[in-house]
Amino acid sequence: MPQIVLASRNKKKTQEVADLLAPFGFKVVPVTVFPDIPEVVEDGDTFAANAAKKATEVAVQLQQWVIGEDSGLKVDALDGRPGIYSARYSGEGATDESNNAKLMQELQGVPTDKRGAGYVCSVALSNPAGDVRVAVEGTCRGRILESPSGEGGFGYDPYFLIPEYHRTFGRLSPLVKRKLSHRARAFAAFIPQLLQLGDLSAN
Repeated sequence: MPQIVLASRNKKKTQEVADLLAPFGFKVVPVTVFPDIPEVVEDGDTFAANAAKKATEVAVQLQQWVIGEDSGLKVDALDGRPGIYSARYSGEGATDESNNAKLMQELQGVPTDKRGAGYVCSVALSNPAGDVRVAVEGTCRGRILESPSGEGGFGYDPYFLIPEYHRTFGRLSPLVKRKLSHRARAFAAFIPQLLQLGDLSAN
């Protein structure tokens, strides 16, 4: 089974990506398997730039194929914030809880019909030489609730309502989320291009 490294230290994200790629015969391992690899400084101004940077820097260091992924939440009423700062929205040492608390504070008083938002996921695949061979992006639209619903997912998931399902990402089953989410949509575009590359060891 060919191995691809995911340049992420997020266990839940790694599991989601592993579940998406397993049916196609790929084994996904997190970068944490390699303790000597330092964290990539995410200083790009877009999700795509950060995804590419993670993929290429780690690929060159490991001399392996690497997936870089950057994702986050863009809220209409906040002019697209938290955006690329989603994971560290509440500052140094940010947690899901502190990020969600800041989001709720910033959206205080914003009516339901103005709480539209979109999750965005950019994915890049780098070969061992540091060349990006695949780059895609997926989005999923929803609405931000005033209080959390569900214990599933991570990040802003308990507040992100999918209106047509009347459920948040925190309440949707992993099976449904694997079809609907921004990450699922990005990988739906990513996987055919990955398969077109054929034998990675020959590329």
